[in-house]
Amino acid sequence: MSSFKDIFDQYDWASTLSEICNKTEVDVHRALHTSRRTIEDFKALISPAAKPFLEQMAQISCKITKKRFGNTIQMYVPMYLSNECQNICTYCGFSMTNTIPRRTLTDEEILREINFLKSKGYDHILLVTGEANRTVGVDYINNAVQLIRAKFANITIEVQPMDQLEYELLIDNGLYGVLVYQETYHKSAYKTHHPKGRKSNFDYRLETPDRLGRAGIHKIGLGALFGLEDWRVDSFFTALHLQYLQKTYWKTKYSISFPRLRPHSGGLEPKVAMTDADLVQLICAFRLLDEDVELSMSTRESEAFRENIVNLGVTSISAESKTNPGGYVVEPKSLEQFEISDERPTEEVVAMLQSKGLEVVWKDWANNWQQ
Repeated sequence: MSSFKDIFDQYDWASTLSEICNKTEVDVHRALHTSRRTIEDFKALISPAAKPFLEQMAQISCKITKKRFGNTIQMYVPMYLSNECQNICTYCGFSMTNTIPRRTLTDEEILREINFLKSKGYDHILLVTGEANRTVGVDYINNAVQLIRAKFANITIEVQPMDQLEYELLIDNGLYGVLVYQETYHKSAYKTHHPKGRKSNFDYRLETPDRLGRAGIHKIGLGALFGLEDWRVDSFFTALHLQYLQKTYWKTKYSISFPRLRPHSGGLEPKVAMTDADLVQLICAFRLLDEDVELSMSTRESEAFRENIVNLGVTSISAESKTNPGGYVVEPKSLEQFEISDERPTEEVVAMLQSKGLEVVWKDWANNWQQ
């Protein structure tokens, strides 16, 4: 059975980096002024040669976004169910080598957290766990989805990769979307950062969106963790992955997230720095490549950065996020997966968005279980 791996294996990391860095201002100018941009145009738009064109890219990105999505931005919120994990990941506070108190929420605790988030207005929720099949495997996730499905228009998960049949079970019980970040598409660096656990299997993770597509999921979220390797090459492979999936599983919606390495208890320093200007360039490049893809911005980024980016291409944003299980009500002081940067309450973020001329969307569709 074919998968993205068949395409991925045709590319070489070093050659791809060289091609991106050798793009010229002529290539950038062509990419900016064509009506239908290709993956080669995307290389030009993320290249060093595109830096002087950032203002122009931002203007075009803003125009495309307003045309496709209007003056709207969608709100979502993450809820961490467990920090149990059987993987070693060098960049994560939940890594099994970190000697931290482990916690998995009970049904009653889940509902307490949910009631708080509903009181804030949220209708789109992202359920997050560490990767621990014995503790928070498909049965635990399935129970959590069924427990809360009547309360939310949209339930998305960010958990361990699963098999196709497991995804089909979750979809039947109310799951809307799955976020699965490759972290880095650099195969040897991936192994360095994931030396032990099921996550160390690069190919199984790479083919997860294929299993999701075959299962008939409504939405797939992609991304790389910027700081592990060269952000330009990781972004190219993310775009390549996106285009393959859109062509192969055309009924599914897609989103891109832009996480930069943040401080955590393990303390990994970024190998490759990604500046604010770099991140703006990348967000605009994705919007110029694809006017339909959802672009998401989390609370990893600062207040100032988020305020500046919300009108330049982003379509969904989180607020008041807690990255620890029970962090909203049950156990606010437990250890976080990583430090967030924008800690403003939901109401303050909403007021900021409205001051920018944006209409906040809490719910954009209803599932079969929500009245």
